[in-house]
Amino acid sequence: MKIGVLALQGAVREHIRHIELSGHEGVAVKRVEQLEDIAGLILPGGESTTLRRLMDLYGFKEALKQSDLPMFGTCAGLIVLAKDVEGESGYLKKLDITVERNSFGRQVDSFESELNIKGVAKDIEGVFIRAPHIAQVEKGVDILSRVGDKIVAVKQGKYLGVSFHPEFTDDYRVTEYFINHMIKNN
Repeated sequence: MKIGVLALQGAVREHIRHIELSGHEGVAVKRVEQLEDIAGLILPGGESTTLRRLMDLYGFKEALKQSDLPMFGTCAGLIVLAKDVEGESGYLKKLDITVERNSFGRQVDSFESELNIKGVAKDIEGVFIRAPHIAQVEKGVDILSRVGDKIVAVKQGKYLGVSFHPEFTDDYRVTEYFINHMIKNN
């Protein structure tokens, strides 16, 4: 099965590596036409404003808004999938959540934390870099993990969103969860 990674910015190679470790083919998606050839799409981290501008420039916004592809957003990718972002309207509006940007602090405040992610494992290493958190969830959104009182992982239907960067570790179980639960079950 081919799983795409939106290759406009962010840790594309690392996500492709996790897809391949999960036993599937990872594809760097640089053109809208490539969406037709994949079973699901990962929206990587990076800088969410830049990511949205690049998505606009290359025609991904409308294509993805209308797409029924399963999607997995990490960090900035989570922000792009959110229905609302504190102080502004959301972008793709695929997850019925409100996200607060940089809620764990600045770059210098980056950290790692062992996470208990419902349905995945109790020992997932999460890398948080200028990470957002999920401030609010609507009905139908399952909370999968928290750091303290802050929600950092959710799923809704065929969409998965996390505040952290699982691709910066050797543990590919979060990507495998996306493939097995959002792609194969839809």
